[in-house]
Amino acid sequence: MIKPHGSDVLTPLFVEDTYRRAKLMAEADTLPSLLLNSAAAANAVMLGAGYFTPLRGYMNIADAVSVAETMKTRNGLFWPVPCLNRTHAIKSIKSAKRIALRDPNVAGQSVLAIQDVEAIEEISEKQLNRITEKIFGTLDQAHPGVATFMTLGKYVISGPIQVLNFSYFEKDFPATFRTAVQIPNEIQAKGWETVVAFQTRNPMHRAHEELCKMAKDAVNADGILIHMLLGKLKKGDIPADVRDAAIRKMVELYFPENTVMITGYGFDMLYAGPREAVLHAVFRQNAGCTHLIVGRDHAGVGNYYGPFEAQEIFDTIPEDALLIQIFKADNTAYSKKLNKVVMMRDAPDHTPDDFVNLSGTRVREMLAQGKALPEEFARPEVAEILMRYYQSEDAAITG
Repeated sequence: MIKPHGSDVLTPLFVEDTYRRAKLMAEADTLPSLLLNSAAAANAVMLGAGYFTPLRGYMNIADAVSVAETMKTRNGLFWPVPCLNRTHAIKSIKSAKRIALRDPNVAGQSVLAIQDVEAIEEISEKQLNRITEKIFGTLDQAHPGVATFMTLGKYVISGPIQVLNFSYFEKDFPATFRTAVQIPNEIQAKGWETVVAFQTRNPMHRAHEELCKMAKDAVNADGILIHMLLGKLKKGDIPADVRDAAIRKMVELYFPENTVMITGYGFDMLYAGPREAVLHAVFRQNAGCTHLIVGRDHAGVGNYYGPFEAQEIFDTIPEDALLIQIFKADNTAYSKKLNKVVMMRDAPDHTPDDFVNLSGTRVREMLAQGKALPEEFARPEVAEILMRYYQSEDAAITG
């Protein structure tokens, strides 16, 4: 394993001690409270879980601008995306020095964390536009990440936090949600030294499966960490519980035993392409992984980013910025010529007709119509799980 980012040890902000946590929960009842938006709540979960090591809380505007412009905080810490607590209304906390942060994603809006308020600042339209453009590469409101980020509020509340729980993630995904403290412990228990991580917000098809196996072989890894996003997605994306079931079935049937860890983390998808790819690398370094697979259009959406921009950004950051290594993957597809999944760059003699490569839209259409996907594209057991979802009432609601 490797060291965490910017620190010799992980710095999770979750309060482990039961007695101390109970005292803080009691204190929270006496404090002014702020109902977080989902993005700020996800940041709190990631701070609590240690994925945001070595951050101690939410950034102020100066640090957010610095991160957006230079990928460094003002004190020089390499960091790709601002960690912010933004809100529309500050009346209830205006003069407070310590506040209770309430969770928008659970019934009853229980307290998620306590924050020491260092500053409450109003972000200007110019600053917000500049940060947004730097992080997402566009101000187009049709971009789902931009549409969310631009509407999170004009007030920025900065300061350190103490996290009291992990929102809905532990309850809803007990077999899958893991902190950046738990994952390295499990890696160590397995005796793994070299670990390649695969980030996903989607179900895994044959190409993803084989890409993980190719990367493991290429870097001579002891194991693979399949690390799925469990938080909020854009309309039309497949819910986490469906993805989880599909991935577990694939690993059970098609990977050698004890070579894969299936885990998830509590963050909302940004769809920020290259910048989010770098943030994903920070997460996996903090989770003890030595390598991260970055493929075609990693963390992208629509046509906002070039197919390999998320790989190219790693060539522009300082060499000592991160310890984790990037496995740069080409687009993968099933070769009818070779009867196996290949990276397209490794098959220069192929034409497009030599590959089985369905678009996401076509896959969704086929599944919704009850049509079987080609076995070259998706394992039948995985396709069956997805088909059940697409033909359900849930898909009609979320799609």
